[in-house]
Amino acid sequence: MTRLRQTVSPLLAGCLALGLAGCATHAADDALAQASSHFQGVRDNTEVLRYAPKDVIRAGESLARAERLSGYWGANDDVRHYAYLSSRYSEIALAHSEAAANQDKLQKQQLERERLQLALRESKLLSVQRQGQWLEDQLLALATTDADRGLVLTLGDVLFDTGEADLKPSANRTLLKLVQFLQVNPKRVIRIEGYTDSTGAAEENLKLSRDRAQAVADMLVDLGIEEKRIEVEGYGDQYPVEANATERGRALNRRVEIVISDRQGALGQKR
Repeated sequence: MTRLRQTVSPLLAGCLALGLAGCATHAADDALAQASSHFQGVRDNTEVLRYAPKDVIRAGESLARAERLSGYWGANDDVRHYAYLSSRYSEIALAHSEAAANQDKLQKQQLERERLQLALRESKLLSVQRQGQWLEDQLLALATTDADRGLVLTLGDVLFDTGEADLKPSANRTLLKLVQFLQVNPKRVIRIEGYTDSTGAAEENLKLSRDRAQAVADMLVDLGIEEKRIEVEGYGDQYPVEANATERGRALNRRVEIVISDRQGALGQKR
């Protein structure tokens, strides 16, 4: 009986050893197959090859080493080790590719936002330019051109009561057009000139003409035009446009003229 036991024990040990080796070989084969599948997935992915080529190369090198070692007896642990490394490099390559692709997408989105913002600014600029041209056309319809002074907008006697310097509400529409025009043409400046008829003393007429011009200037400042863009002059009963012998002539002489600079802000000469 003792001799039988001594004979069976080595046989059993050998079978157990063969079984364990078979299990180890099976585990190594599974790891190798998994690593091969992962590598094939990243190798065939053009985005991964574009963004993470080094990681793909490392995955391939580790897989090749695992495949070479799989042909040697007792190298199962090394096979599993290099198969694991290959799988991890494949996973890293995929992660790097996704991160880089997302970053690339964010950059493209930012570029698109900037393009749209630029288009919006250009559209607004074009709108402002068109508005400026429309306002300029409106003022040109109301204004005249003086050879020496340039563009001249005349506010007639109906904007003031006789002997008064307070603007009537009827002045608002014309002044609002002027304000809008100046807002879209920030380089332009103006000179406001007041005039009276010959009724009354010369000194009183001079003061009244300046007060009327200043009333217009104050209104423009209240509406948002910078004071430094406005000059004020009073000429009294000088420079009549009609003879003062008739009521119509006197009414035409009671006026405020607004001289508008050129696009660069240069005003024509004073009287």
